[in-house]
Amino acid sequence: MFQGLIDQDAATPVAATAIPDLLFERGLYWASGRSGLVDLVAAHKWFNLAALKGRGDGIALRREVAEQMSDEEIARAQREARAWISAH
Repeated sequence: MFQGLIDQDAATPVAATAIPDLLFERGLYWASGRSGLVDLVAAHKWFNLAALKGRGDGIALRREVAEQMSDEEIARAQREARAWISAH
């Protein structure tokens, strides 16, 4: 746990693209199997969130992943994305 002090005057603001980029990267992580496991539901969820935050390429990859998923899996990914939005 961080127990130091943050120097607010010297702190650099987070780039406006940082959150969409991170969400997109999570989609790539699950779609590519970097963890040793391909999880298309998780990939769809993260690409969907990245697209909602402005990453246009998230839309294309979300579609590509969706082509390999059942309707039930897509619905589950959408529920998970909505839950994430509600929590954050």
